[in-house]
Amino acid sequence: MDEPNPGAEWPERDPEAAAAPGEPPSDGPDTPPEEPAGPRPLGVAVTPTGHPEVDGRLARLGDADHLAVGGHLAVYEDVHRGLRTTLASLDQQPGPRPGAPNDNRS
Repeated sequence: MDEPNPGAEWPERDPEAAAAPGEPPSDGPDTPPEEPAGPRPLGVAVTPTGHPEVDGRLARLGDADHLAVGGHLAVYEDVHRGLRTTLASLDQQPGPRPGAPNDNRS
């Protein structure tokens, strides 16, 4: 088996030669990587429904705009749970249901 040649190493990388045309050369390994952009709002408009509970839940979706992606799920689940509760409460309200036949037997 051949022994590796200690003098044959990878050539040192020239930062100026590695830069793409039109890009400034990298300062090398001592330069910290650029910080990723922080969370940015999507700018999706929410039209008010006129139902305060639903509008409050939908407004809560805006909280996800200020969180990293990993935090979105908790907000979405919370909003979904709240909307389901609100929807279920509509079935619990007393009074005649819209569209139900009126039973006025005398």
